[in-house]
Amino acid sequence: MNFQNARRIFTDVSLSVEQVVAEALALPSEARALLADRLVESLDPAEEGYIRKLWIAEAHRRRDDVRNGRVKTVPRDEALARVQRAIAK
Repeated sequence: MNFQNARRIFTDVSLSVEQVVAEALALPSEARALLADRLVESLDPAEEGYIRKLWIAEAHRRRDDVRNGRVKTVPRDEALARVQRAIAK
């Protein structure tokens, strides 16, 4: 299903895609993350293998970036502090 097909489906119901997005973006960070997980889980199982391959490729790219010095790592305590500050906003 492409975006245009999804838009047609949503025009037949009470909420538009834009309204759903606006409502979702108004949720707290943790709720948005849960929603994102559930949406990904709801994708066509045939696409699951493709999505898994994309994530594996991304993980390898990130690993290689760290190994080759293109990305500097952050100590765990500092990373957690950054996340906590971001969530608190």
